[in-house]
Amino acid sequence: MPKTHTTTPRADGFRMPGEFEPHAGCWMLWPERGDSWRLGAKPAQDAFTAVAGAIARFEPVTVGVSHGQWENARNRLPEAVRVVELSSDDAWMRDCGPTFVVDDRGGVRGVDWEFNAWGELYFPWDKDEMVARKVVEMLGFDRYRAPLVLEGGSVHADGEGTLLTTEECLLNPNRNPALSKAEIEGLLKDYLNVEKVVWLPRGVHMDETSGHVDNLCCFVRPGVIVLTWTDDPADPQHEISAEALEVLKRETDARGRRFEVHRIIQPGPLYMTEDESRSIETRENSISPEAGERLAASYINFYIANGGIVAPRFDDPMDKPALEVLGRLFPDREVVGVSSREILLGGGNIHCITQQQPLGNSKETPWEA
Repeated sequence: MPKTHTTTPRADGFRMPGEFEPHAGCWMLWPERGDSWRLGAKPAQDAFTAVAGAIARFEPVTVGVSHGQWENARNRLPEAVRVVELSSDDAWMRDCGPTFVVDDRGGVRGVDWEFNAWGELYFPWDKDEMVARKVVEMLGFDRYRAPLVLEGGSVHADGEGTLLTTEECLLNPNRNPALSKAEIEGLLKDYLNVEKVVWLPRGVHMDETSGHVDNLCCFVRPGVIVLTWTDDPADPQHEISAEALEVLKRETDARGRRFEVHRIIQPGPLYMTEDESRSIETRENSISPEAGERLAASYINFYIANGGIVAPRFDDPMDKPALEVLGRLFPDREVVGVSSREILLGGGNIHCITQQQPLGNSKETPWEA
């Protein structure tokens, strides 16, 4: 029977793998919340369906769906995608789902972080808080319950001991106000088994997650990073990205390597339209997006699949060059662009709605693609 360990992954020899390492599959949740997704979430459901279908070309996909939406999701999603009943408050599997860790023998376990909806940004979040444990138990894996409020999109690992994160997010008082930077870093090292944490100052401009690193930069492979960029010095993102680049130029990874940093020019800037704003429900104790509000659009928010890259498109002139850069950085993977503005309107993008399950020593996946 799976159990909850009172030790840490570090003590037990488990580490967070790089996202470019082999996967057993991908996990997602189904959007339906009217104050997050416009027009009753129907356009978002189309976008999630397109993402799930694109990933399913490369690896198995499971989508967790509420009881009330199960039939709708099953009818919309490709037959290759597994649909399971799994209640949640919203659809950000990256942030409320488990972070998987592996050991050298191919074992896989799940880290279950504390979740408070990005600093109590949206209410309620009690169902989201249980998603990680449910997924881990569904898979029959052992679990660690980490004493840290953290979302999966706030960390990126190279699988060789190095972790990227932002001070804007993890040091925000709405997450872990009683913990110092050193204490938070210690917990990251214990629960992800990394040797070095590279702290970048801030995330993407206007990112309501308090600056998740997965929208700003990520590992292509150990020692190689791709960073969102703008050449416009008047754009607030220019200073943020330039700060991050300076840190990455100064730092080395856990093995002493200098980082090779590649840049992808951001789209837009993009803004919420009046029609889009009006079509999102307002609810007490939740954010009401306004027309003219800048969207935290970034091409970095992509998913690395087995043999593929599933990346956002925004019907923007920068789509083509961004996908071309990803093609050069991942020459052994097929780059697939998916129109994802509807996901962006909800506050994130493709990486935010997905969570990879590492292969470990599985000879078979838990379900068939």
